[in-house]
Amino acid sequence: MSAPPVDSVRAEDAPGGVRWSVVPLLRRLHFYAGVLVAPFLVVAAVSGLLYALSPQLDDVLYGDLLEVSSTAGTPRGVAEQVAAAQGAVPDGSVTSVLISDDPEETTRVVFAAPGLGEEYAKTVYVDPYSARVQGQLTTWFGSTPATTWLDGLHRNLNLGETGRLYSELAASWLWVISLAGVVLWLVRQKRLRAAVVPEKGAKGVRRTRSWHGSLGIWTLVGALFLSATGLTWSTYAGENFAAALVALNAKAPVLDTALPGSASSGQTGHGDHGGGQGQGTIDVAAFDRVFTTARTAGLDGPVEISVGEPGSAWTAAQVDNTWPVRLDKVAVDPATASVTARADFADRPLLAKLSSLGIQAHMGRLFGIVNQIALFLLATAILTLIVLGYRMWWQRRPTRADRRRPLGAAPKRGAWQQLPLWFLVPAPLVLIAVGWAIPLLGVSLVAFLVLDGVVGLVRARA
Repeated sequence: MSAPPVDSVRAEDAPGGVRWSVVPLLRRLHFYAGVLVAPFLVVAAVSGLLYALSPQLDDVLYGDLLEVSSTAGTPRGVAEQVAAAQGAVPDGSVTSVLISDDPEETTRVVFAAPGLGEEYAKTVYVDPYSARVQGQLTTWFGSTPATTWLDGLHRNLNLGETGRLYSELAASWLWVISLAGVVLWLVRQKRLRAAVVPEKGAKGVRRTRSWHGSLGIWTLVGALFLSATGLTWSTYAGENFAAALVALNAKAPVLDTALPGSASSGQTGHGDHGGGQGQGTIDVAAFDRVFTTARTAGLDGPVEISVGEPGSAWTAAQVDNTWPVRLDKVAVDPATASVTARADFADRPLLAKLSSLGIQAHMGRLFGIVNQIALFLLATAILTLIVLGYRMWWQRRPTRADRRRPLGAAPKRGAWQQLPLWFLVPAPLVLIAVGWAIPLLGVSLVAFLVLDGVVGLVRARA
């Protein structure tokens, strides 16, 4: 949420008023953070909204590959479909096969191919009723080129690891801006009803501020959710979150793919493009055996079969991320079709479950179209808040001829001098903890404080 303007007269700022208050600090923090971070939030909101709509975009762009023309007949065996796909990519190695439970969707056979690297793969789309190859695409962890581009735009502006700083910076500050804005609005309104409903009959900056504050109240929970889930897979804060899960023994259990009597172990999971046995050594009939075993083991819905390393079990995993989710996995010996290990979603620690569900909701997948509509409304609300915030900044500009300015004045410096002791004493420890957990927030805050101090010193001397 972009920053509200500074009031010309406030009790906590006026002589004889309430001197000890955190409100002036929150007002200054909300203003500058809103003004400086809002452009990053605009990009994140727009790109995130487009990514959430990628399933519909895929249907438009790649419908001839993703969907079958006719559902007449009985689906062919998985082995026959894989064999047909191998003919389309003779120099590739099969790494996984995704069998959908939707009768109108094609089977997706994924190949590791020369020149694509570890993250990209060649995906062949096969009609399950005729075993006819409908086409192929270069995919990124199963995503189509359009979805891959939108994901990269939202994640890193398609600039690689350096670009990821933008999205982490936006997620790091979103919760700070949101909470500070809501506190400021509640302090101003004092009554909940007045805070959640825009003021009737208000005009000018008062009307803009009323809509900005009320909309911010309604958007708070969604903004906090986007900030928290976005940080879990960010570069620096994400690493700290992962380390915390390990320390709390809250990581999802690893599926052991070691065969009985073998010393090797590992995990072959959803989205794995490497580590296959190589096309020449794969017994294609093993796909039928593994798939049948997975169904017998209770894995309904869409199932992805991943080829294991030589001497290791293959993995069959549910990949249904729509609520109620189906995300169980089994390791299957491809030769004997026996289950050697199992990892069910129900057995994951609570934090691991919440992390997985939160990410899927952030992506707009968890609740289907309802999830997409919610993200659309949330993104629209955030963009509206930013526009209203900048509008207030412009509306507060001095218009008198002798002191006219293009924008309103920023909150005055020295707000820290009004902080009460109960806030000032623990503040450094809290800032250190937050800065460690969310490094980009800490670094950018320190950089702003240093720059602001230097500017203040120069102006004072002038």
